[in-house]
Parts: sequence; structure tokens; C-alpha cells
Amino acid sequence: MVSDDAPKTHDELLSRAASYAATVDVDLDRSAVDWEVSTRAKRRAGACLYDRRTGDVTIRLTWDAYRAYGWERFTEVIRHELIHAWEYRRFGESNHGPRFRRKARELDASVRCPRFSEGRLRLVCADDGCSWTAERHRASKAVTRPERRRCGSCRSPYEVEHVATGLTWRTNAGYRRARKRIGDEW
Repeated sequence: MVSDDAPKTHDELLSRAASYAATVDVDLDRSAVDWEVSTRAKRRAGACLYDRRTGDVTIRLTWDAYRAYGWERFTEVIRHELIHAWEYRRFGESNHGPRFRRKARELDASVRCPRFSEGRLRLVCADDGCSWTAERHRASKAVTRPERRRCGSCRSPYEVEHVATGLTWRTNAGYRRARKRIGDEW
């Protein structure tokens, strides 16, 4: 939910994010950070990209996450990505390990961002005794060739479901039939 004074364009979001970042208490040269907006991301609210050759850091913010969270909640994503930028610039690497978690506590940032969209596809374990499921947004190999993969919990085969239509498949041939049947609504 975006309020009246919240950024309404990509440029406004980038400008506001950079201004907000300047107020966050992290030892990082903000001029060494580039900012971008992603309109493609479906699972990540933000990403911090690091070029090892040049040392350049780019923080990429996801427009759909911003729209879903609203500005106040989205500032946590900015703090999270600033921690990655700090780690990259200072240590040449970044992950969600102990150093990251300590800094996240200091900056009141979560280690993982909450979902902002539901997956279009769901993987469901075929074993009735297992409750494992996973969501996917794109037709990855886990979706297009499920016969080559296994449940993430019990290692049984799984079924793929196209959430909007309810169509399911367990093989690449089944995927191709479903994709053809779904057509433009894929």
C-alpha cells in the first residue's frame, strides 16, 4: 500500500532510497553504491550485486515488492541490502552468516524478506505422508522436468501444479501438454 507522499515512479524510488540510505548507520561510502529498479523479480525484494573485478556495488530494488510493502516497510529491504553492500566493500564477500545477522540486529533489518507475491506454480510431494511444497514463479527445470527431481523433504517424486488453472503434471511431456492447454494464460 503506497501512501500519498511515497515514491510513485522508479526514479522517485531510487532517489528516496539513496536519500534514506544516507541516514542508515553503516560504515559505507554511499557514493560507491549504484541503485537500480527491477520490474522482473518475483521472489527477491532486493539484491546487492558485486563486481569483484572493479569493486562496484549495485543495489537492485524490486518495484513489485515496494508496491506490496509500502515505503515504511520497504526501508527494511534497503537496510538489508546496505548490509550486503557493506560486507562486499569491506570483506569482498557477503552472505546471511553470523556477521550479517549481527549487523542486521544492529540496523533492525530482517535476514530474510517476507513474500510479496505468490508463486504461479506449486511443487507438491506425491507421498501422502509428506507435507512438502515449494512455489515457483518461472518454468525452471524443476517445473519442466519434474521426473528428474525429488521432494525437498522425503525425496519422493513430486507433482507440479499451475495454481491459476489447477492443471498438474509429473513429467516433461505432461508439462508440454499443460503449457499448450493453458496457452496465453501461462
